[in-house]
Amino acid sequence: MRAAIHTLLAELHFAGMRETLDTVLDAAEPAGDPPAALLLRLLREEHRHRQERSLAYRLHQAHLPWDWSLDTFPFDRQPTVDASHIRALASLGFIDRAENLVLIGPPGTGKTALAIGLLRQALVNGYRGRFYNAQDLIDELYAALADHSTTRLLKRLAAYEVLVVDELGYMNLTPEHANTLFQLLEQRYARKSTLITTNLEFDQWYDLFRNKPLVDALLDRLQHHCITLRLTGPSLRAPAAPADAPAPR
Repeated sequence: MRAAIHTLLAELHFAGMRETLDTVLDAAEPAGDPPAALLLRLLREEHRHRQERSLAYRLHQAHLPWDWSLDTFPFDRQPTVDASHIRALASLGFIDRAENLVLIGPPGTGKTALAIGLLRQALVNGYRGRFYNAQDLIDELYAALADHSTTRLLKRLAAYEVLVVDELGYMNLTPEHANTLFQLLEQRYARKSTLITTNLEFDQWYDLFRNKPLVDALLDRLQHHCITLRLTGPSLRAPAAPADAPAPR
């Protein structure tokens, strides 16, 4: 009978139940557990298995460059980051409201780490997301222009509930790149949340894109329903001072 059950579970793709079937049956038979209790345990194992596989798939698809979380962020070394504010953002209400988040600051201040941490938090809670270095995103958009697949790519990118564009500012833009990036943000406007990290203040975006009407339109959409965080503290890439080190003069 067990062999028949295993066969049926395999055909139904109930991998979680199949993995734990023998263990659950071995424990249930001597105890005389009722069938309903046995079924509930097996269904819980199947649900757990599917949840774990779904999370693993979302993490894989997100292309996170580092295994960082908000729990690992060194708030004690970055005084310009309000830990309580970040924890409030981690409740992910801004995603449900389709609000954007822009983190502005010099290199090394923790912008990317916070963006990755918030994206990971969203993935753990069932949202679909994607991380992009800004230059990589531009290159992918350029390749799509070349093979006429831009519409399909924009549709896929617009569907992510959370899209992180990291290091906007360190890249070379042609007018075609700028226009395609604008189309992406236009499709996500008021529908999905976009997180952008950049070393540029908003007024410096005009020099980057070299197209005032486009930047006016882009900022109008990006800053509507937008949370802006500015990080101005020390670089986190500098080694931390020992606890007993003399105070700097």
